[in-house]
Order: sequence, then structure tokens, then C-alpha cells
Amino acid sequence: MRLFASLSPSEEAREHLVRALRPIRADLGTDLAWTDPEQWHLTLAFYGEQPDGAVDDLLAHLARTDARAMTLSLKGAGSFNRKNLWIGVGGETRELKRLMAECLLDPSESTRQRAHLTVARNRVRGRDWDPFLGDVVHALSVYEGPEFLADRIDLVRSTLGAGRSGGALHETVGSVSLGR
Repeated sequence: MRLFASLSPSEEAREHLVRALRPIRADLGTDLAWTDPEQWHLTLAFYGEQPDGAVDDLLAHLARTDARAMTLSLKGAGSFNRKNLWIGVGGETRELKRLMAECLLDPSESTRQRAHLTVARNRVRGRDWDPFLGDVVHALSVYEGPEFLADRIDLVRSTLGAGRSGGALHETVGSVSLGR
């Protein structure tokens, strides 16, 4: 099974972002595959394909983090290689970065981590989005949603192609509370 560790934004934070993206979604057309707001998350660590018995071991690994609950917000925007549109993170980002590093199985991977929430992907493989994407990223660079308390790490199974519109389906298989 394909697994990752994540934090989930609050319902209020998701709804705020849905409202902010509504006019942009209308303008960008059908070349974009918009992610399902119910599936939105901040990936802490991606574990890839794991055997069925790995869930308990990964939950034990996550329980050993000494991170505390933190106040975060969804803030700003960007794109990786003009292939997706993501929203960044504000608030207690030092604590978040430390938690992300602790969740990894291989600490050398921490240089590749960037906290973000993917809201859309390029639907047309091999083709960059038109120059409008730069305008969208620029417009969303000032976005800041409401604060939310991140107090739980979810271990999530991702099943590719099983979600709405052929995207991934994310199902929480276990959770670990963060200290106060």
C-alpha cells in the first residue's frame, strides 16, 4: 500500500480556500485537474509502497516525534515546474519543518521537503500551462487563510485513480496526537 504522513487543515481553512479559488477555477478552464478539498492535506513525509504490516511500525515511528501541536495557516502560492498549483503554509513554520524532518525515514530527504497543499495539477501531460499560471501564482501570493490548530498526524493510504475524477483516494489508516 502507498502511504504518507500528513496534517489536515481545519474545515474553516478549507472552506476559506475554496471560496478564494472559486473565481480562479472558473477562469483556468479544463486543462487543470482540481484536487478534492476533502482530500487536501499537508504532506509531512511520503513513504511510497509499503507492505501491509508497515502501518503499525510507521505509527510507532510517528509517535516518537517530540513535536507539539502548532498554529498554522494556508498562505501564499506557487508552482513546481509549471505542472501544479499549490498553496503554501504560514504560522509556526519552524515547528512544522522540524516535524517534517522527524517524520522522514531517511533524514537525508529533508532538503527536498517544502510544506504545501496542492490544489490543481496540469491535466495535459508534457505541456506546461499557459502563461496565465504565473498571473494566478502572483495573485494568490497574498492569500492568507484563517489559522488552524494542527494537533494530529495522520498516516494515510493513497490509492491512485480511485478518487473523484480519477484522482487519488486518501484514506486515514491511523493517527498520532501531537503534544500541547
